[in-house]
Amino acid sequence: MITFDGEPVPVEPGQTIGAALYAAGRRGWRTTRVNGRPRGLFCGMGVCFDCLVTVNGQPDVRACLRVAEPGDVVTSAPDYDAPDYDTPQIPAAATHRTAECDVAVVGGGPAGQQAALAAAGAGCRVALVYTAPRPGYPVPADLGQLVEVLPGATVWAAQAAAERTRLYLTGAGVSIVEARAVVVATGGYDLPLPFPGWDLPGVLTAGGIQALLKRGGVSPGRRVALSGTGPFLLPVAAAVAEAGVDVVGVFEAGRPVRWLGQLPAIAGQPARLVEAARYLRVLRRHRIPFHSGHAVVAAHGQDRVAAATVARLRPDWTVVPGSQRRIEVDALGIGYGFVPVLDLALALGATGTPEGIRVDAWQRTTAPRVYAAGETTGIGGAPLAAAEGRLAGLAAAVDLGRLDEAAARVRGRAARRQRARSRRFAAALGRVYGRGLGLAWSTPDTPICRCEEVPRARIEWLVTALGATELRAVKLLSRAGMGMCQGRICGPAVTALLRAHLGEQVPDPLSYATRPLAVPVPLADLGRVEPA
Repeated sequence: MITFDGEPVPVEPGQTIGAALYAAGRRGWRTTRVNGRPRGLFCGMGVCFDCLVTVNGQPDVRACLRVAEPGDVVTSAPDYDAPDYDTPQIPAAATHRTAECDVAVVGGGPAGQQAALAAAGAGCRVALVYTAPRPGYPVPADLGQLVEVLPGATVWAAQAAAERTRLYLTGAGVSIVEARAVVVATGGYDLPLPFPGWDLPGVLTAGGIQALLKRGGVSPGRRVALSGTGPFLLPVAAAVAEAGVDVVGVFEAGRPVRWLGQLPAIAGQPARLVEAARYLRVLRRHRIPFHSGHAVVAAHGQDRVAAATVARLRPDWTVVPGSQRRIEVDALGIGYGFVPVLDLALALGATGTPEGIRVDAWQRTTAPRVYAAGETTGIGGAPLAAAEGRLAGLAAAVDLGRLDEAAARVRGRAARRQRARSRRFAAALGRVYGRGLGLAWSTPDTPICRCEEVPRARIEWLVTALGATELRAVKLLSRAGMGMCQGRICGPAVTALLRAHLGEQVPDPLSYATRPLAVPVPLADLGRVEPA
């Protein structure tokens, strides 16, 4: 049992505070600084910072990541502008130390796990760092025996030197990891598209719904709709239905019939076909309607979502006039693909595009002894991520002198074949589920930036009236991207707005992915480390 604002809230073992609050019927538990809008769970993976709470006097804790401990005293996020606000004392961690290793792997997904295992299997000392309290994928049985695992730890800054790279951590007993090589496998997160009401509590990303089910055992609601594009909607819909929830519909903005033109890529991935068929059988068994060329274009409610408007879309994703209809829901999942997490790789000197970090045939980046694998190099799914991770781990071992190139080629043969097949499949995915802008669904007063509540009209005015043509200028003039999430959620939408008005590529496309500090960090953590 924990308490929230003085009231008892039951928790299950291993459940996060966010999942416990959601299970207790609380959809929103804090309000925004500007307009007092309610906020609660949204991304479910620590990206959006919507779910902040104060835990045992420590403010700004992400409820979706913090595992609840019996006796935790949880309160709504403090009002820093209140005249009687008294800054709480942040308790010092029990221990903080520096961990030294040959290879530091950042990310606990399939890419990070395989990179860690490959490097450790070649004789490297490996540290595996990931933010979640538990990895989202099954952990190999021997991982903890071969690798130092640091869960619940977030890398907030990196400092590269000639011989060693220093990673600064928050949220763990280790303050610094010093490594001779770094594999960045930080993954990706759901891409939402703004529409009226998308910031209501009860509207979650598809990944946020999956996190609720997998990490908390909590159903997102009683009547749920899923909207977006891409095959990820299918496993989420199937999982929600199997949890006993009424899924009123899956609304796919794209047109999956285009798969008929991608038969060669499909033929190389029979396991993917079997998996998709399994999810479709679940949808048929639960009589869940699947609507292609449709999307949720508005959400309605006061303190939480209560209904949604769905509409039929043209090929460019604009709404077909007269096709709108309203459905009752108490939860809504949205996901329009994924955004790769690039900030750490960029901070270490790697180069790339908004779609991913550039790598060579062995997953080496343009920065010395920095490797990238998985969604960090481009969205492609778990099999591709695992193959890239293994190759990155082998490359790090070769470059550190722990493995010769001939042995690496032998050990990486299967991974190279898997990578080639998976990349062909990922390219086909992009052709089938190519995204439209989706900005036609928003209205002038729709908030594009959730943290700073910047409406679409303000951003468009900056472009049309003041001539702002760079993301950095829009960010400085509007505050879009200057909130806690640092542009992770609004960055793609702001970029799309600029492109829509300028009719060309924006000149600084990586502006929202380049950060001196990867995440907001308590001053206490800054004070515990010394510069290199």
